[in-house]
Amino acid sequence: MRSLDKLGMTESLTTSCKGGTGEPHTPESLCATPPLKRWVDVEVDEAAASALASELQLPLPLARILVSRGHCVPEAAASFLNPRLSEVGDPFLLPDMAVAVERLIRALRDRERIVVFGDYDADGVTSTVLLSTVLTRMGGDVVGFLPSRFEDGYGLSGGALERCIAQHKPAVIVTVDCGTNSVDSVVAAIEAGVDVIVTDHHEPAEEVAKPLALINPMLSETESIRVLAGVGVAFKLCHALIKQAREDLPEAAEGIDLREWLDLVALGTVADVAHLRGENRILVRHGLARLTQGARPGVQALKAVAKVRGEVDAYHIGFVLGPRINAAGRLASGHTALDLLVSADPDVCRTLAHELDDANKERREIEDGIRASAEAQLDAMFDPDAVFGVVAAGEAWHVGTIGIVASRLVGKYQRPAIVIGIDEEGNGRGSGRSVEGLNLIEILDACKDLLETHGGHAMAAGLNIRAENVDAFRERFNERCAAQLKGTDLRPAQRVDAWISLGEVDRTLYEQALRLKPCGMGNPKPVWGARHVQVAGPPRRVGKEGTHLKLLLAAGGTQLDAIGFGLGPCDLPEGPIDIVFEIAEDTYRGHGALQLILKDFSPSQG
Repeated sequence: MRSLDKLGMTESLTTSCKGGTGEPHTPESLCATPPLKRWVDVEVDEAAASALASELQLPLPLARILVSRGHCVPEAAASFLNPRLSEVGDPFLLPDMAVAVERLIRALRDRERIVVFGDYDADGVTSTVLLSTVLTRMGGDVVGFLPSRFEDGYGLSGGALERCIAQHKPAVIVTVDCGTNSVDSVVAAIEAGVDVIVTDHHEPAEEVAKPLALINPMLSETESIRVLAGVGVAFKLCHALIKQAREDLPEAAEGIDLREWLDLVALGTVADVAHLRGENRILVRHGLARLTQGARPGVQALKAVAKVRGEVDAYHIGFVLGPRINAAGRLASGHTALDLLVSADPDVCRTLAHELDDANKERREIEDGIRASAEAQLDAMFDPDAVFGVVAAGEAWHVGTIGIVASRLVGKYQRPAIVIGIDEEGNGRGSGRSVEGLNLIEILDACKDLLETHGGHAMAAGLNIRAENVDAFRERFNERCAAQLKGTDLRPAQRVDAWISLGEVDRTLYEQALRLKPCGMGNPKPVWGARHVQVAGPPRRVGKEGTHLKLLLAAGGTQLDAIGFGLGPCDLPEGPIDIVFEIAEDTYRGHGALQLILKDFSPSQG
């Protein structure tokens, strides 16, 4: 695990939640109260922050955040706060782009069949819709194809490829969000007389596929594009294709404005938890505006069924819209989501949106059952001094939800987690999630002799394993995780971007901080800290069984309402407290006052 010093952070405080002893929590206490956290101050060059605040006329606390996130130069900070589509780079900087574009223009000119081969998650679905509809608009003979999670497994598998070729007889297959490491399948396609163009963003293995063109930003040295999700790579291909078609096939490019598809780029990028920096930030910022407008009938229907009103931000994609799109591929077929985003018929879109909503409810029920079983299994053997990577396995666990369960287990145990579903023939399919600083792919590489296949990212990966190898895998996975994590503090860290006084929490700071949006992976919401705050009046426990904590906080002449979601079980100490919080607008009943979203608190020191 990387040290806090290398991350530009230093440890500061711990919380005072009930049972807080300064020691890591056991799973039982994690269930009973919010986790004990260590507060971590983000280090800032104060001189650079002061200069930036003066140059751009920004509140100093906001300038501190910009500097701490690498935007020290006024021009770079201004660009970050106001990302423009004109700053999106040349798509031909991506490897093999020119080769791919030349082949697709020839296919368009000669009316050859093109299959866009996607994946069943939100990134894969939006990538498939984007590329297939753009190619169709350009006059192409295009079919979108999604594999089945249950019949085919992930990506360009042999069975899915064989079925795709038999059904659609393509001259060209363009993969989106998959294919980099599908060595055998690409060879099989070439032997069948099909040209393959791979567009993908996953980590290349030691041996990569050798298609006609392999477009993967991970093979590029340009940092701003290495963060692209699959849908971002598909968008770059469309960008390059339109640019070249204006010269080589102008009738195909006529009247096409790629801004029309930015809503799909935002959906896929945020749902795939891609870093919201570099070109992702630009594309998602403008894509969110498109989602707010809701011009696409499928988006309108999805927002309606999910009760998303007003401005759409990254939160709505990550926790409201994205899970509904993903639910289709998790439980049945991703084609339900694909059809929703392609259809122009409002009635059809309403029907499909309700199907996705129902699938998402079913997904949550299945997930809850698997999580309860996995936690019972792990709690029976969990020793915080000996277990540094957790593996749970069960028969007939639904493989469409195990990735979500793995994420929940990471949150509970603060350790990398693998969840494996085993079928009646002893075949196990697993999904893993990691903790910051531990590369899951490297750990799985060290276990590859026990696995059938594996792949993915540093923070999220999938695997296939035989049931008889699970115990050995559990032991070695733990050993490899222990080698990196033993001796480190595994309590969850609470980042504090800047310390301010309660009096600095005002409308100007709140509205200026909104310019940091979109916030998410790689660009988190700003978290502020304030010291020596008084609790004015009695605390209130609200929500089901007093889950949440409502306070009136005061310092100097300032009083602000605060709510701590999930902090109801925490005991408030006597006297002044130090707090960590986000600033939000309380839109309940429309009065729009500022309030603090309390993340943690501690007795004031000194």
